[in-house]
Amino acid sequence: MMDSIAWAAKAFVAILGFAGGLSVGSGLIALLIVLDLIPRLAQLACAFRKSIWYETALISGAVFWSLADFMEWRFSLPGRLTLAGIGLFDGIFIGMLAAALTEVMNLLPLLAKRLRLSCFMVSLVMAMMLGKVTGSLFDWLVFQWME
Repeated sequence: MMDSIAWAAKAFVAILGFAGGLSVGSGLIALLIVLDLIPRLAQLACAFRKSIWYETALISGAVFWSLADFMEWRFSLPGRLTLAGIGLFDGIFIGMLAAALTEVMNLLPLLAKRLRLSCFMVSLVMAMMLGKVTGSLFDWLVFQWME
C-alpha cells in the first residue's frame, strides 16, 4: 500500500514537472514568435541567410543550461573580467527583448481604441506595472522562502 502511494506521488511529480516544462517552453516559443526576435535580429545584422545560426544558438543554449541545471554542474569563474563579459551579454539580450516589447506595446493604444478604453489608458498601464512589481516582490520576498 505504501509503495503504491509513493509511486503515485512520484508519478504525479513527474507529470507535473513535464506539464510545467511544456507550458514554460511553449510560452518562450510563443514570445519569440510574437516578438519576431530571431527574424528581427537577422534583419539588423543583415544576415538573413544565417538566421539558422541564431535559432541553433538559442536552442543549444536552452538545452545546455537545462542540462547544467539538472546535472547540477558547478564551475568557478576566473574573476571580474568574466563577470563583466557575462553582464554585457545579459544586457544585450535584455535590451533586445525590451526593444521588442516596446514594439508590442505600440499595440496597446490600438487595442484600447478598438475596445473604447482610451480614457483608461493610464490606468491600464499602471495596472500592468503594479501587477508586475507585486508579482516580482511576492516571488522574491515570499515564494522563495517557502521551501
